[in-house]
Formats: sequence, C-alpha cells, structure tokens
Amino acid sequence: MSRELLIMRHAKSDWDGGGADFDRPLTRRGKADAPKVGAWLAQEGLVPDHVVSSPARRAHQTALRVCKALGLPKGQIDWDPRVYDADLDGLLEALGCCPPDAPRVLLIGHNPGLQTLLLHLADAAPVEREDGKLLTTAALARLTMPEHWTSLPAGCAQLISITRPRDLQGTAPQ
Repeated sequence: MSRELLIMRHAKSDWDGGGADFDRPLTRRGKADAPKVGAWLAQEGLVPDHVVSSPARRAHQTALRVCKALGLPKGQIDWDPRVYDADLDGLLEALGCCPPDAPRVLLIGHNPGLQTLLLHLADAAPVEREDGKLLTTAALARLTMPEHWTSLPAGCAQLISITRPRDLQGTAPQ
C-alpha cells in the first residue's frame, strides 16, 4: 500500500495575547491561510484518511479550518497531546498510533518538532530558505512513506513538496 504523510505547521498565531503558549489563537492571517491550504488539498485530491493534531489552540483552530475546507467532520480529528511541544520521539510515537489502514495522514503541529521530524524522515535534505525555516506557518510538507506507520527510521521517506500559503494565491476556500 502506498502511503503519504502531510506535515502541516499550524497557521500564524498571535503572540500579543499575553496568555499561556498553549492558548495562543490564530491571527487574521492564520485564519485565512488554514482554509486556503485545506482548499488546495481538496483541489489536488489530497484528502487525508486520518488527521492528527496538537490540541493547542492555534493548532486546533488550524485543523478545524483545514478539515472544514476538505469537507471532513471535526470528529475525524485525533487531538493528540503528544503532538504539542513534541520532540522527534513523541511525534514518531503519535504516528505509530495511526490506523494501519490509513494511506494518507495529515499531522498538524508545531516547530521545532515538525521540522525535526521532516529532516529525520526525508531521504534527502530539503532546500532551506534563507532564514533556515523549512516549515513556515501553515506550510505543508508532503512525503511518500513506508508501508507501516510503526517503523519510520531515518531517511525512510521521500519529500515530494513543501507548499506554503503564499504559493497558493489563486486558491480560494470552498
């Protein structure tokens, strides 16, 4: 079975709220970028079979907006606390719990963990931006994956693309 992993960093969040990190909401731009990415995924036929998201407010809001644009019910989202503030081992553990019959998984979370995961999985180093950030806010990395979610050694995946909201100028949420 051919598998794909879609790694998405949460959309732009508000640093000015003054609350706890876990409770930071999306900014206006973040609220616009998340459904834009979801609409693009739908347009490309890249609808996930399983969605795993951090329960942190900014990731939660991102996941809801992406899934709405994809036509997926919010009950299909697995709110996994291991994804919040996760290191590589935590993210690999969360992926290892994905249903074995899910060929395409969308993982929504945070940096630096997601970028570490991407670098671990990819069989070749992705080209970094000048600022060193591979996964800017609301960026989506698409990888082909091995047969089992439970065995993800270094270099086991092939990076197909990294898509950023600014690359999707003509895409409108549905």
